Amino acid sequence: MFRKFLLWILPATVLVTAQERRPPRVDVEHYVIQAEVNPGAQTVTATVQVRFVPLEDNTTTASFELNNALNLSRVVDEAGRQIPASRSRDDFSVRLSFPDPLPKGKPATFTFSYDGRLQGVEDSPVYGIKFASLQKDHGFLLYPARWFPVNEYTTDRYTADVKVIVPSTFRVVSSGLEIKEAAGDDRAAYQFRVLQPSFPGSVGIVQGDPVKATAEGVTTLLYFRGDTAAMARPFGEETGKAVTFLSSVFGLAPQANLTVLETEEGAPNGYSAPGVLFVSTRAIGKEVNPRLIINQVARQWWGGLVSPATRNHIWLVNAMARYAELLWVESTAGPGALENEIRDTYVEALTIKDPPVIQSARLEDYSPEYWAVTAAKGAAVLHMLRGVIGEEPFRKLLKDAVDKFAGKSINTEDYRKVAEAHAGRDLRFFFIQWIESSGAPEFRNEYTVFRTKNGFRIMGKISQDLDTFRMPVEMRIETEGNPEMKSVEVVGTSSEYVVETFGRPRTVVIDPNSKVLRLSNAMRIAVAVRRGEMYAEIGEFQEALKEYQTALDVNRNSSMAHYRVAEVFFLLRNYQSAANEFRQALLGDLEPKWIQVWSHINLGRIYDISAQRERAVNEYNLAIRTKDNTQGAQEEAARYLKQPFERVTPTN
Repeated sequence: MFRKFLLWILPATVLVTAQERRPPRVDVEHYVIQAEVNPGAQTVTATVQVRFVPLEDNTTTASFELNNALNLSRVVDEAGRQIPASRSRDDFSVRLSFPDPLPKGKPATFTFSYDGRLQGVEDSPVYGIKFASLQKDHGFLLYPARWFPVNEYTTDRYTADVKVIVPSTFRVVSSGLEIKEAAGDDRAAYQFRVLQPSFPGSVGIVQGDPVKATAEGVTTLLYFRGDTAAMARPFGEETGKAVTFLSSVFGLAPQANLTVLETEEGAPNGYSAPGVLFVSTRAIGKEVNPRLIINQVARQWWGGLVSPATRNHIWLVNAMARYAELLWVESTAGPGALENEIRDTYVEALTIKDPPVIQSARLEDYSPEYWAVTAAKGAAVLHMLRGVIGEEPFRKLLKDAVDKFAGKSINTEDYRKVAEAHAGRDLRFFFIQWIESSGAPEFRNEYTVFRTKNGFRIMGKISQDLDTFRMPVEMRIETEGNPEMKSVEVVGTSSEYVVETFGRPRTVVIDPNSKVLRLSNAMRIAVAVRRGEMYAEIGEFQEALKEYQTALDVNRNSSMAHYRVAEVFFLLRNYQSAANEFRQALLGDLEPKWIQVWSHINLGRIYDISAQRERAVNEYNLAIRTKDNTQGAQEEAARYLKQPFERVTPTN
């Protein structure tokens, strides 16, 4: 179910209790992982040495996350003494209790021994997403699967020596310097050494030789299987282009030549480990998706080379990856395409009202809310920051932040200070508004025009509801001559302004290029529709209809809202109501334009289902006359002209 947020303010006693129960913090420095993997049996047997440094005095416990499918047999210290370990399957944790307190700052090493089966159907630490799977012809064990003991997920950087033994017909791909050695008995051992702290330990188990693709001086090795094998070379060439493009954005690549592995259905579309990208079969598809590649390659810089200090700062990673996509769109398709993408990003950002970006640790990893807040709103923040500090300082900021924090962790305060150095001004007002606070303004503008000796004077007031809001906002004044652009500092709930113009003002438009993340009637409709789509995607159709109705309450003429309502009724097999709503969509504002062609196609489908072939043919012909081929609409209509649409009969 699409999650509802609870109140964020908890009683102080609850917070104290939670702090008392939290295990003392430790800093993992190094792993020595030795694992034997049998893809045929779908098993892994591992021994993992974990060296960590206690960060608090007299540490008596430590907690790690470990996949519930793995059976922990024992944990021992450096002297070979067994350490008591308790497991909680609710949060995938293993809690160690030390017989003697560990002194702060002194490294300690403990060895975990465990085994288990990872078939890809187990309860994942990230709900509903497959991060580990061993099959007869391939396998992958990714860091988010917690297939080795993990401390402070995505924030505690470490080095590693990883040794994986597999049957000799397989090979292992992972991060770091590779050393292959024979293991005997038709087995092969692959060892990987990573000397720079990051997040290594994600492993791919493959067969055969890779496809080598070169583009713009960058070589990519790809391990794709079966039907996707033909996509390896174009995918690799696009990866090379992405590395080159992003090097111009973020600076020198941590590792120019990457390896790309296919995972399988149910895995995340993409996952980026140091030097290695893991891409699902579905994401590879039959046509290269450059934006997916840009997003994942960007994480070689943000997430790998630079990582968040805590989960509350994960927005820096996800926002950079999302904004890298937008910069690529701007570079390849121009400013107009960027404006469309920014609008969609703002819509997604506004689907979630709370929590503020700086409280991202409260959100479930990989959930729709997590992406809306950390990626969409984070990217919106970066775009607004670009407008506030200027193009050249922003471009320098993108590189300088990576350069200053390469191989380290970063928090929002760190990033603000780097931004201020390039902006030459205090930006606390900006980060307080967009990172530490929630909500978005809705501008209301009142003004009066006076004639002066040299032209005209506009005296006005901009109002909005956020008391702490402060932001420079553009203003376009439409005159009898050329439009005139001004900038007004909007502070608090009411800001007065006075501007002079040469030509007679006709209208005054606030934020004409929609640079500010703000509400308006058009945005409210788009946000409600997007929320409805999120519900519909997970089968919560009644909730979806409520959101679509919210959009229609704002504008009864919204074709998009009517169209989405029609889709829900069609899925529910309420064909009369669906037909009514598709008709209403055609009578509405027809925004976006593709609604026209697809409404006709769907009406044709309904008439075919209802055995009204003549009426169905008429709708398909109307669809063809639009000449709109959005998502293959023309081919779809032509197909149904030849053969009637038939609905799929449910199997249960």
